[in-house]
Amino acid sequence: MDSKLRRTAILSSMALILLVSLFVVFSNLPQSGPGREDNTPAQTTPLPEQEGQTEEPEEQKEGQIGNDLSAFLRDNTFFDQEISPILEAAKENAARLSLVVTSVEKDLRIQIVDMQGNPVTGESFYVKLEGEGEYKDLDKDGIIYIGDLAAGEYFVELLPVEGYRVPNNETKVRVKDKVEYVAIDDISLLIKTEEEIVAEAEDTAVVDALEDADKTEIKKFQKPTANSQVGIDVSKWNGEIDWDKVKNAGVEFAIIRAGYRGSVTGSLVVDPYFTANMRGAAVSGVPVGVYFFTQAVNEVEAVEEASAVLELIREYNLEYPVFIDTEGAGGNGRADGLDVDTRTLVCEAFCRTIANAGYTAGVYGSRNWYNNNLHAEQLEQYCIWLAEYRSVPLYQGYYQMWQYTSKGSIDGIEGNVDMNVSYLK
Repeated sequence: MDSKLRRTAILSSMALILLVSLFVVFSNLPQSGPGREDNTPAQTTPLPEQEGQTEEPEEQKEGQIGNDLSAFLRDNTFFDQEISPILEAAKENAARLSLVVTSVEKDLRIQIVDMQGNPVTGESFYVKLEGEGEYKDLDKDGIIYIGDLAAGEYFVELLPVEGYRVPNNETKVRVKDKVEYVAIDDISLLIKTEEEIVAEAEDTAVVDALEDADKTEIKKFQKPTANSQVGIDVSKWNGEIDWDKVKNAGVEFAIIRAGYRGSVTGSLVVDPYFTANMRGAAVSGVPVGVYFFTQAVNEVEAVEEASAVLELIREYNLEYPVFIDTEGAGGNGRADGLDVDTRTLVCEAFCRTIANAGYTAGVYGSRNWYNNNLHAEQLEQYCIWLAEYRSVPLYQGYYQMWQYTSKGSIDGIEGNVDMNVSYLK
């Protein structure tokens, strides 16, 4: 029973006890007869047929012992009333489970959720997949992932678990043969906040462009031209931002971090300042785009990341692209060891999923990253955002945005801030 239902049940019981107490009290008050000026009981003469019989004292009523008006509280049978069907239904629903099953490519993700659609954690759930056997929720997070499945239709069954009502029927699912680059339904169930993870271990992106910077790095806020706009990119590392001051300082756009995939566990995590930044920029009239730091190790995870971003931005208006931020994570990140082919496929899967949802997609990376860790020419159909901290970039490829410093300063933001030039408009 959730807290709201529990409070309702408790208040209802207290009200019932109060009503019964008042009834008992008033029913035992002496009654004044006609013409009497006091409450002294009138004397009566027993009828002949009543002589020799012992009349049960008036006060000996059910639930009352002598003059103890609170005795009913100690009577275990006093409140044995008809069970409330509403309360019983609420209790039943609170323990009822259902399955949410998705497939991206030759896999299944089975999520065990309650009636509110929230993953049920803390239990070792088992599911039975027809023809494949049983699978256990080992980390008790309410999610069971099954990979390396042949494409086709399957039936999945949630096995009984004490204290819960599981579905009576098996769930029919279809395992996809190939990635379709479309947003995953119910991806919101996988998005976590930093309160649910160890952020210090998970949020470990390393700005590769710093290693390639030279003494010509421009740290001042540039002036816009007829063919360019000047802007910033921000995340939780910039803290609280006064967006009115940022706007008045001449910032023409902002790329805001939506979130990141954890470098260790691979959790999808929303940036804790994402909502505040998106709303603040909107109120102040600063056009925005977003980026997401990837640690995807294959196309399936890239589609997950894109789906998470699409879920997070659905209520906002974007005038700039949605970028996948592909950088290292200190050498120990789960995606740091990817080969060039796989990393390029990850970026393309992300961008195709974003583009299929109707948004402009892009890739962020440093000059060295584009040259050594990606097939950049395969990604030029998307918006290329280059990070190179020199007065004139050495990168020979095509790009539409340039992050020229990570050490800029702007009114409204404490400390250093990344600064950019856009050639999109």
